[in-house]
Amino acid sequence: MSAGAQCASIRLEVIPVTVSHDASPALPSGRKWSLRGLVPELWASLSIAVIWLSVLFTGVYGPDIVISNSSGLSKIPSVIVVVVFAYLATRVIARFGFGQRDVPPQT
Repeated sequence: MSAGAQCASIRLEVIPVTVSHDASPALPSGRKWSLRGLVPELWASLSIAVIWLSVLFTGVYGPDIVISNSSGLSKIPSVIVVVVFAYLATRVIARFGFGQRDVPPQT
């Protein structure tokens, strides 16, 4: 048998095959990709960074609190008051910005 006859006797079969893939994971709470920059974690991080930068600049450039009493003058750095409120604000922002959402657990 010649090579041309062997090629003519080969029969090709096409078997249709379907493969099902898992559904692509959706973004939490149905967000679109265009809204990806509006995630709460980003804004919470940015807010906390700005709070502590203001504490830094208050500590470096801020005035002192001067208290006058019968024994003389007392000076307290104003950054101490700012630190207390910055700490409280950081706790609140972190709780709401980084807290758990109603996203089902992934296995």
